[in-house]
Amino acid sequence: MHELAITQSVVDAIVERTGPTRVTTVRLVIGRLSGVVPESVRFCFDVVTAGTPLAGAALTIDEPAGRARCRRCGAEFVADDVLVLCGCGCADVAVDGGDDLRIASVGLMPAAEAS
Repeated sequence: MHELAITQSVVDAIVERTGPTRVTTVRLVIGRLSGVVPESVRFCFDVVTAGTPLAGAALTIDEPAGRARCRRCGAEFVADDVLVLCGCGCADVAVDGGDDLRIASVGLMPAAEAS
């Protein structure tokens, strides 16, 4: 399950930037064509954040649909599966979105509340 390693990398990146400041919210963008299973990331998040400044943080995941364009017939279409096929049956497609995997935002506890 590569989602565990991905989730650990996300937490490490956030802690590297925020240090010991308590994190209250994390919003990720995981596109439907990214090959990452959002439910697995949700499951791993609580395990990976235990004992870190992210423990107890609320996790929100946006899951944008994929967008693709067929190189053979030129059709543009929405794709929700990692196996992207055009309606014409062609697999020679250019993915134009929905393959994101990024940290969109991080909410921090105000300093006055952290004391």
